[in-house]
Amino acid sequence: MPLSKIGDMIHDQRYYLHIMGYIVIIIWKGATDKLNEPIKYATGHWTDWVYAIEGEPTLWIQQTFENTTLTSFLNFHYLFIYLFLIYVTTVYYAYTGERDMTDKVTLNYLLIYAIAVPYYLFFNVEVTSSWIPGMKALLYHDGIYTAFYVSHDPLDNAVPSLHVAIPFGILLLNWMHCRERGIKLREWAHWRYHIFILANTILFIFTILYLGIHWIVDIPLGMIVGAIGAFFIHQIQPRLRNDYGKLFQGISLKRWRVHLLVEGIVTILMVLILMSAVNYQADTNDERPSFRLGPGDSTFEIVQKIGHYESVEMNITNWHESETLQVILIITENSVEQMDAGHINWQELSEEWAVIEAAPGESIQFQVSQPKVYHIAILHHPGEDGSGIMEVKIDNNYQDSEQTLTRAYLLSIPSLWITGWVVHRLWRMKKNGVHWLTSTPSHAWPSNGENE
Repeated sequence: MPLSKIGDMIHDQRYYLHIMGYIVIIIWKGATDKLNEPIKYATGHWTDWVYAIEGEPTLWIQQTFENTTLTSFLNFHYLFIYLFLIYVTTVYYAYTGERDMTDKVTLNYLLIYAIAVPYYLFFNVEVTSSWIPGMKALLYHDGIYTAFYVSHDPLDNAVPSLHVAIPFGILLLNWMHCRERGIKLREWAHWRYHIFILANTILFIFTILYLGIHWIVDIPLGMIVGAIGAFFIHQIQPRLRNDYGKLFQGISLKRWRVHLLVEGIVTILMVLILMSAVNYQADTNDERPSFRLGPGDSTFEIVQKIGHYESVEMNITNWHESETLQVILIITENSVEQMDAGHINWQELSEEWAVIEAAPGESIQFQVSQPKVYHIAILHHPGEDGSGIMEVKIDNNYQDSEQTLTRAYLLSIPSLWITGWVVHRLWRMKKNGVHWLTSTPSHAWPSNGENE
């Protein structure tokens, strides 16, 4: 594509809609992340369940392979190659004239993130380095990355892993695209780029475990989210492009009712599951610690940016039987120099900033009211080896938790509807004898969808 023709291509192929899509997802992600910390007061987290299922194999992975060079490389890979795959893949397919794949990989980022929203908000899981004693946050406790991630990533959205879901979705879209057109992947013009994505997806799987971010269960769950998104995109893209007539061609009033009924029922059932999860967390919240620290471990809790005349009430309780919890509350940027390659230099921090202590069974209360900045409460277990694990309970009251919960439900509806649509679509395809990879709209099926 000559540079002089790029404007015409963007107009003719309607790629300006793709640009708008990326803007939408940035806004959507920002709105979701603003809910993440406040909603935890109502929804709690499920880290203890995940830990009970899989234990500490990620700690073995980190300790077996840890070295400074590998950590630096994987920190770079986790952020920049991930962003490369998200943004450059769209440009790559547009540049090479693959209109359909340009559509699909753009929708892949937009919709897979949307599908993950309710699981992030209502099934919150802390990162492994916040829960497994001795596990280092090799990414989150690295000065040049810390301030960036605190303001862009809540650092406790472990399940599912979008570093797996999004590239896995691209791989599935590539495969389904070729399979439906009778092209062997090895003979596809973009086979080498497909292998590039595959290799980086495999490396992401190792990276997220090694850096102290994700649990092993996040990997298959990320693949499931990626698969739901890829199937939905593969089926819906031809209709969005009007490849088989007008956008709503073949959708009669009867079919609208069937879609609303079936997909509505699935959506309502999933909303009820979310509400049940919230009720369970509310009933058991007092029994569940927020963090677990081994002797000498340090970690931090985020207090997200608030507006003028707003405040956050923090309550930090030390559940250890004999050791004193030490806490420093500071603006995130002020901690950068004391974090390096996964290590929080508590000695330097404690010499520069005020340390508040909580004896066993005691609580510390903070009221954060400084607007427009992110704060972190750095927690430290000062005990010697053999002093045992320190469990810490943190409740952050952002004062509008009910409104936050309502907004979270509303932001989750697109995900739940997409899941209902996929279930309904697969059922209709099987009933009508249509292969599940067929992306033809139902009005163009041989049976004309009459058995829906």
